[in-house]
Amino acid sequence: MASRLSSLPLLLLPKTTVLLPGVVMTLAISRHENAALLADVCATAMKPPSLLAATEQQQPTYVGCVTWKASSAAELALVRRSATTEEPPEQDREHADMENSASANPTSLDDEQMFYQYGCAAQIIRVERTTSGTYQVVLEGLSRFQVTEVTQRAPYYTAHVRHMVDTILVASDIPTYTVVAQFKRLARELLTAVKSIATAGISSASTSNSSMPNFVSNLRTLRALESLVNDSGFQDTGKVADFLVFALDAPVADKITILACEDVRARLEKAVELVNQQLNMIKISQKINTSVDSNLNKKQRDFLLRQQLNAIRQELGEKDGDDNEEDDVAELAQKLEDAKLTSDAEKVVQRELKRLKRMHPTQAEYQVCRTYLETIADIPWSVATDDKIDASTLRAAKEQLDHDHYGLETVKRRLLEYLAVVRLKSRGMDHSVIEKAPILLLVGPPGVGKTSLARSVATALGRKFYRISLGGVRDEAEIRGHRRTYVGAMPGLIVQGMRKVGVVNPVFLLDEIDKLGENNFHGDPSAAMLEVLDPEQNHTFTDHYVNIPIDLSKTLFIATANSLDSISAPLLDRMEMISLSGYTYLEKMHIAEQYLVPKQLAANGLKTGQVQLDDDALLKIATSYTREAGVRNLEREIATVCRGKAVEFAESIEDDDALSSGNQHKDFNPVVTVSDVGKYLGMEKYESEIASQDNRPGVVAGLAYMGSGNGGLLYIEATKFPTAGGSGGGGLQLTGNLGAVIKESAMIALTWVRAHGYELQLVASPTESSVAGYDVHMHMPAGAVPKDGPSAGVAMAVSLVSLLSSRAVAPDIAMTGELTLRGQVLPVGGIKEKVLAAHRAGIRKVILPARNRKDVEQDMPANVKKEIAFVFADNLWDVLNEIWPAATRPLAIVESRL
Repeated sequence: MASRLSSLPLLLLPKTTVLLPGVVMTLAISRHENAALLADVCATAMKPPSLLAATEQQQPTYVGCVTWKASSAAELALVRRSATTEEPPEQDREHADMENSASANPTSLDDEQMFYQYGCAAQIIRVERTTSGTYQVVLEGLSRFQVTEVTQRAPYYTAHVRHMVDTILVASDIPTYTVVAQFKRLARELLTAVKSIATAGISSASTSNSSMPNFVSNLRTLRALESLVNDSGFQDTGKVADFLVFALDAPVADKITILACEDVRARLEKAVELVNQQLNMIKISQKINTSVDSNLNKKQRDFLLRQQLNAIRQELGEKDGDDNEEDDVAELAQKLEDAKLTSDAEKVVQRELKRLKRMHPTQAEYQVCRTYLETIADIPWSVATDDKIDASTLRAAKEQLDHDHYGLETVKRRLLEYLAVVRLKSRGMDHSVIEKAPILLLVGPPGVGKTSLARSVATALGRKFYRISLGGVRDEAEIRGHRRTYVGAMPGLIVQGMRKVGVVNPVFLLDEIDKLGENNFHGDPSAAMLEVLDPEQNHTFTDHYVNIPIDLSKTLFIATANSLDSISAPLLDRMEMISLSGYTYLEKMHIAEQYLVPKQLAANGLKTGQVQLDDDALLKIATSYTREAGVRNLEREIATVCRGKAVEFAESIEDDDALSSGNQHKDFNPVVTVSDVGKYLGMEKYESEIASQDNRPGVVAGLAYMGSGNGGLLYIEATKFPTAGGSGGGGLQLTGNLGAVIKESAMIALTWVRAHGYELQLVASPTESSVAGYDVHMHMPAGAVPKDGPSAGVAMAVSLVSLLSSRAVAPDIAMTGELTLRGQVLPVGGIKEKVLAAHRAGIRKVILPARNRKDVEQDMPANVKKEIAFVFADNLWDVLNEIWPAATRPLAIVESRL
């Protein structure tokens, strides 16, 4: 067959490695010649962060792989040069001279002494970086070659090579056919024997003594080779021989012989010889093992297994069997002694330790008992964080809370009160009183900072912090633990948290306590929390797994919830509730300036000053693109703006040096104004609810609590139409997915208006009906949303008066309150949430029940009080006189004395 010549860069393989055609191999890059070669062919320097993969090149990358076989003197010189400069001993002087000459003139050695002259042309599949920081190359062998002339020796070898072409097997040739059949038979026999060994799990000692092939433990490789042998055709037998010889632990010289065989028949004859040798070694090893096993009795086998087990433990750095167990038990006993257990715990521990020492490690109960004692030892019975609180600490805590959160004055004040109490008790004013940490419940809508506030409290106190998510917990055992009689028993969430923090006075965050599971066949988890959160009981909290009283009285529990509706009354009674209502637009703007904008600048690779959002832009984002009580969506919108500016900033950078220095192009404007907001956020998501309403009779803006700490406007629309037949009238039709309570409020409002038609100047005579000949239809928009609650009576009555008197209500007026048949305005809840929603919607006058005055004076932000006029009404006449001061005057207020 004709051969062709070409030039190839040479990749030097280790002395024990030979690459054959058709084989995919991974090679670690350790030699400097290989590093230089790969850096050149991959068109990049070999330095972090990575090398280019060969698959990223436009053309495949080919190299010639040859096996290194340098003389010992040259190898020793290479090692000595990089490792030491010491003077060699006298007996090594001769070798040292050879080393020096090799070092001074690396080409003085003949190339045939440096590496084998037969190699395998390979394609670089990829070059990758390992986790340890080194590099490796994945190669696929393609064809054989012979080195004819070395044309370059530095920085890597390059040579002219003669590519070798396999001969074609002739099936009609009897000797050739015989060799092919013999090779396939022996290959199948070898793979069968190796597969039986791998499946039987032969010991590592016998495997190593038998010189097993290196694929003995890889069943996937075995199956692949088995399939290759069975499915290969006559002409593919040479390729199969290459695969199998590569997998054998044959000497390098034999593999080089296979590599040098251009004649496929000669290659198969050599492969038959190697496979036959390997097969004979496996058979002899199996025979020896069988003979040895048959002569060992049970005691000898046990002894041998114990010796092997001890050898394995010694290799792993462990001690001998029984001594190891005894030392572990002694170490566990010392750990329990150092834990400074309570008297109750000490009694239980001593009893369990005695049981543990009497049990053999192989007993099933042994591990259960030991795990229990390890859990006891990990619980912090007396270790506590030192609370050295003084005046400077109180000031630092206040600064920490003010730095982390804007507003929230009520909760900050309550936490500082707790710190002050801890300070007084730490000074020894009353050691007889048990220090009971408060159980705080932060209630508010999502995104107002409940969880982050608890973390700030832990930082201010200098205590460890642990968060327990209660959302979806539906099993009582997750709180109180499983009893040890069950398989897989473990402590509850509280004890697990104590073990992780390692102190008795951490800050525990019970997140989403309102989403705790309800009573079911697994028990009642909310009832299990009663003992945890009761200050009178939690100093003797008992976990089912531990079954020993644990003191939780020093732990500061902070629970969070979005709503109180799903929290059971007994559990709610254990906690001190602090309400965190939604933020006003002014508060959102301050929060964005102080926290959200700097956070998003850092998150998007920008520095301070590279993007500037003015107050008007932040206010525009808060009003037109978010409609929430918290600030999560506001942060998302700010992040969108920052990403948009990051794109502009990156495009304005001229080169990488400017990017690293932070310099920007003169065309880049870091300021984001109101007019720029739409460019990054698109169309406005929310419009003013007032601007979209018509100023017509019968339309009134009410206020409603929407759940999860959010309030909102609830518009009421009323219209009248002639009664069928033209007689009677006064019928009421309600739509809008209303509940029973709100329907009753509508009936009360209609009755009051009909009863006071003459006083309201709706009719000319007290005997006339204000709705004679007409029926009324009252509707609340957003019919898909259920609506209920006793707070819409006043707004419904005003809507009816507006409809029947043809007088419109000003669009910037909103109201809430319940109405009685006597016209009294009763107080309602959720005032702060409702007023904040009105403020966000642009309402400028809010009519509230008089008995809700305290809610406005105590909780309302100062800017809301300044921008909204509050009107407090005792009865419906006060409401009507405020809405129509000159048009509606009651002629006479007639009260029934029945």
